[in-house]
Amino acid sequence: MSYICDNCGKSIVVGRSQRHGRGVAGKRWRKRAQKTMRLFKPNLQKVSVLVSGKKVSMKLCTRCLKRFKKDGKIPSYTSAAIG
Repeated sequence: MSYICDNCGKSIVVGRSQRHGRGVAGKRWRKRAQKTMRLFKPNLQKVSVLVSGKKVSMKLCTRCLKRFKKDGKIPSYTSAAIG
């Protein structure tokens, strides 16, 4: 499964994880754990969306999902907002 938002194109970002960064009990670690590479994945949801009057299934990140709910492009939320 590709982790890419169909609307904004948000995808996986590579970063580093670090342990023992601040030390313990106010003192520093003599030997710190090494920084290791890790992946930051976007929070994608499968949703059916109204696009020009047609239902289309898309994978959206939660920021786009929030924006689509506000615009009324997701059918289940427009009916809940009216009644």
